[in-house]
Amino acid sequence: CAFTTKTAVYVLMRGFAGFEILAYMGALMTLYGVGYAVIENNGRRILAYHIISQVGYMVCGIGIGTALALNGAVAHAYAHILYKALLFMGVGAVLEMAGTANLNELGGLYKRMPLAMLFTVIGGISISGFPLTSGFVSKSMIVTGAGEAHQVGLMLVLLLASVGTFLSVGIKLPYFIWFGEDSGRECKDPPKNMIVAMAIAAFFCIFIGVFPDWLYNMLPFDAEYHPYTSYHLAESVQILAYTALGFYLLRKLMKPKPKLNLDLDFFYRKPIAGIVALFAKYLSPANDWVGELYKRAGFKTALTMASATSKFDVGAIDGVVDGLAVKVRETGEEVRHAQTGKLQQYMAIAVAALFLAILLAANI
Repeated sequence: CAFTTKTAVYVLMRGFAGFEILAYMGALMTLYGVGYAVIENNGRRILAYHIISQVGYMVCGIGIGTALALNGAVAHAYAHILYKALLFMGVGAVLEMAGTANLNELGGLYKRMPLAMLFTVIGGISISGFPLTSGFVSKSMIVTGAGEAHQVGLMLVLLLASVGTFLSVGIKLPYFIWFGEDSGRECKDPPKNMIVAMAIAAFFCIFIGVFPDWLYNMLPFDAEYHPYTSYHLAESVQILAYTALGFYLLRKLMKPKPKLNLDLDFFYRKPIAGIVALFAKYLSPANDWVGELYKRAGFKTALTMASATSKFDVGAIDGVVDGLAVKVRETGEEVRHAQTGKLQQYMAIAVAALFLAILLAANI
């Protein structure tokens, strides 16, 4: 995931920076991802939807095309690798230790898996853009870039997607896994190697948020940006606070349900399946008729041709090959009799051949 998506982002930035259509497509990706993540029940699918959403931020920044927006796309690609890896490891630890990643089957695991809970929450607040996390210092560059480019509509869409991100990954995912109603599942923190891996990713999520210049100094363009301004802090805190309030008021409606959500699957599970059934009603008899025709006519024709070619192979081809072999063998037998082993006879033949050659040359 990290390699393929970031390679695509790199290619878009190198070849298509400033293409306005990418800005709108990226904004649409952010809403598409969070929209399905909010209603999804499976933890891994929630994170998969957010790959679409977070890459949408990067694509939008590339489409805006300003130095600040492009820097934001690069910074967000870097930050995304860290917090998304942390989140996948956290949900993977839950799947490994609890046996499921379905939110409706989980709850109350914070008592049994405290370290995994801590690191997963750090990943959740980082992707949500909490202050002092990597998501805060990278995502805001793209949003600010949209505002400075006077793309107010894009800026509002990106802020709306931030609400959905915090709602689905920052609150819903950890709440229904670690808190909420106790599921009674017996499990414990994952092995030390998994804990260490999550700890490293969590450390860098916080480190980049606290020391953003460490990341900014590696960005490709010269565009000054300060994330910790009073306006940006106030804006972020308000978005996060009102989103948390909305979740609290609607938490019963947000309770996960054991169902499978169809996104693009809908197009081949519903309409295309109906079209296939409709065609099958008429194509199936035709297919049976063609099969019967092949058995009665084609199969018999094939057998007749096979018999004829077999006779030709045995009578003609084998006759020629075997006949040549017999003639070669008979010629060898005749030539063998000329080999007497007498030196005088060989010398006489050689002298006779020499005289014959001289006579032929003289006539020429």
